[in-house]
Amino acid sequence: MNILFVCVQNAGRSQMAEALFRRLSGDGNEARSAGSAPGTHVHPEVVEAMRELGVDLADRVPRRLERTDAEWADVVVTMGCGDACPYIPGKRYLDWELDDPAGKSIAETRAVRDEIASRVELLIGELEQEDADGDR
Repeated sequence: MNILFVCVQNAGRSQMAEALFRRLSGDGNEARSAGSAPGTHVHPEVVEAMRELGVDLADRVPRRLERTDAEWADVVVTMGCGDACPYIPGKRYLDWELDDPAGKSIAETRAVRDEIASRVELLIGELEQEDADGDR
C-alpha cells in the first residue's frame, strides 16, 4: 500500500505521520508526505518530539504536494489542507483533524505526535485486515 500524508506546510503533522508509518508498518507499505504550501524546514518542536522516539527529522525538507503524489497513493490522509488537496477518483481519503504543532510547547507537540502515532497504528491495523480479507 502507498500512503500519502498531507498537511499545509509539510513541516509538522505529515512529517511525523510519514516517519511513524515507516517505522511501524511492515514490508509492502510505502509512505510519502507533502504540503499544499510547504515550509522551509521541519518545525523545531517537531524535530525535538520525534528525536525523543529515536527518529531524526532535522534534515528533512518539506516538499510541495503534486498531483502525481495523489496518483501514486492508495490512501491519502489529509491533515488540515482543505481544498488544496487534489481529489483523484478511486482513491481512499481520510481526514485527520489534528492541531498544527507549529509554535506549540514541547508538551503540546508530544500530544499531537502521540495522537498521530495512535492513528497510524489504527490505519496499519485496517490495512493489514484489508490485506488478510483480500487474500482469502
